[in-house]
Amino acid sequence: MTRILDLPQGSFGQRFHLVSAFAPTGSQPQAIEQLISGLQAGERADVGAGGNFQTLLGVTGSGKTYTVANVIEKLQRPTLVIAHNKTLAAQLYNEFKEFFPENRVEYFVSYYDYYQPESYIPAKDQYIEKDSHINPKIEQMRLAATASLLSRSDVIVVASVSCIYGLGNPENFQKMGFEVKVGERISRREILGKLVDILFERNDLDLSPGRFRSKGDTIDLVPGYFNNIIRIELFGDEVERISEVDRQTGQVIEDLNYFFIYPARHYVIPEEEQKAAIETILAELEERLPMLGMIEAHRLKQRTLHDMEMISETGSCKGIENYSRHFDRRQPDEAPYCLIDYFPEDFLLVIDESHQTLPQLRAMYNGDRSRKKSLVDYGFRLPSSYDNRPLRFEEFETHMRNVIFVSATPGAYELEHSAQVVEQIIRPTGLLDPLVEIRPIEGQVRDVMTEIARVVEKGDRALVTTLTKRLAEELTDFLAQNEIRARYLHSDIDTLERTEIIRELRLGKFDVLVGINLLREGLDIPEVGFIGILDADKEGFLRDEKSLIQTIGRASRNANSRVVLYADRMTGSICAAMEKTEQRRALQMAYNEEHGIVPRTIKKPIREKVVEITDTRHIPKSDIPNVIIELEAEMRAAAERLEFERAIQLRDTARKLEREMKVG
Repeated sequence: MTRILDLPQGSFGQRFHLVSAFAPTGSQPQAIEQLISGLQAGERADVGAGGNFQTLLGVTGSGKTYTVANVIEKLQRPTLVIAHNKTLAAQLYNEFKEFFPENRVEYFVSYYDYYQPESYIPAKDQYIEKDSHINPKIEQMRLAATASLLSRSDVIVVASVSCIYGLGNPENFQKMGFEVKVGERISRREILGKLVDILFERNDLDLSPGRFRSKGDTIDLVPGYFNNIIRIELFGDEVERISEVDRQTGQVIEDLNYFFIYPARHYVIPEEEQKAAIETILAELEERLPMLGMIEAHRLKQRTLHDMEMISETGSCKGIENYSRHFDRRQPDEAPYCLIDYFPEDFLLVIDESHQTLPQLRAMYNGDRSRKKSLVDYGFRLPSSYDNRPLRFEEFETHMRNVIFVSATPGAYELEHSAQVVEQIIRPTGLLDPLVEIRPIEGQVRDVMTEIARVVEKGDRALVTTLTKRLAEELTDFLAQNEIRARYLHSDIDTLERTEIIRELRLGKFDVLVGINLLREGLDIPEVGFIGILDADKEGFLRDEKSLIQTIGRASRNANSRVVLYADRMTGSICAAMEKTEQRRALQMAYNEEHGIVPRTIKKPIREKVVEITDTRHIPKSDIPNVIIELEAEMRAAAERLEFERAIQLRDTARKLEREMKVG
């Protein structure tokens, strides 16, 4: 069932305006024209979903994101861009923000820094309670995404595959929000009551997103999707002034005529719907209890009645999302609301690195279902908890109306279902696909060290990929012991901190980044002059044709870059990857010769720091003493500048490293 809601929305006069210092070149003009004409013509592929599908087959470094940005500006439609991992999503988010500074570009990924899902292991009779740590900044960005979609038309949301997971009902999110206007007659008590109803918390000391304070006739609040304070000043029962106030300095930034306050969380339920939902939950409980054994029935009854009491008293409970079907008034097995339901019907869907993203979208439902089965069977959850879930792929397909698949190596689904495949082989910079060499596995680490020394001498950086996490960690330590500045991009490192590690590589704080499959799709580092792929002949997920092509592509942003595959035999994947790379290189060389183009390395600005890196797992053990010295020097400098919060962060990180040294 498809539900795109016709919601009352805000001012929709804004238009997308692409800002760029350069014009489309190389293969871009042709690709842009073909994609736009294909989408505008409404070409229909012969698929069950009946969508208008286009595939952009673009080599790494050909400017696929810029091509998509031009298409968005031409079509003027709200756009959802889905990426298969948070690092890539963060990169796309920053790129689209640069292209559309006058419009709303939002970031929507899973907000958990740590997540241990609720589960039960029958063989051990072991119940594992849900344990998680929510990143408040990412939660704020998720709320900003939905608030923007309900109030503007010029919105691009860059999301991970978590966007197909259950989210609060957009109708409630819109309906329970309220507007305040200058001159409006409304009492202080009424405003405070409305804020509490939409899950704002009162806190007179710490005013952070989702909280408010009240002193006399002045109400200060920070919306969950906002950084600054919204101040509402009353004169009796009339709104006298509304202003945006800087949260740090307390200075008024702007006076406002009105402000719409959306709920502080996505799961908000009107009081009348709470009562109706509690009745249906209790009815399901009575129906379920006779089907369970005595222990399981007692367990389920105790938990459910406790949750209902919490919801009645406070409006929420731990794990309230497991009852979402009742609050949303959905039928059993009906698709849940998700981020896509906040978009209008004609939105543009861009699936980036589709060969990776589509399989992830397919897999999410089954993984969630299998985990919940034992919880339901053994009385920890009602069967309706199954319906707090991601979309099935066939349900996701019903939302796929106007779609661009973007990949250097599109999969079978994209190629079979697309009305056209648009190729983008020629790079605007004239850069060629890199030279690729094969060298024996014996002595591969020593050879890598020699290559690293060469590129570092030129002022460039190196990437090295291994097959396992352990090998990557050991290699990073070995390089550091040999006075090579190396770091490891760990999959457990916080989303925003990964982006900061890549930024530090570009700045030259270290020279080599070691990883596994994190160094593949979408990692744009013009400074990379060498990529070493260890054990390249070990056929498998990390060394198949697509993986090799993608990894080789990371070196295509530097005119002098090279790739070395360490292999003792020519596998089918190696042969196919090298053949395709050589074909593209030949086409690019011919184009450059015809147009008199000399390849030049991409010049890409390095962004300002967004977060401090507090995780230390990417630092080799032998480098820790030097890092501690650097941190302590930075700490003292920050303290002298009166930046005490930063000094405390640096001190805590240094102490954490000292503890790790003692344990080691």
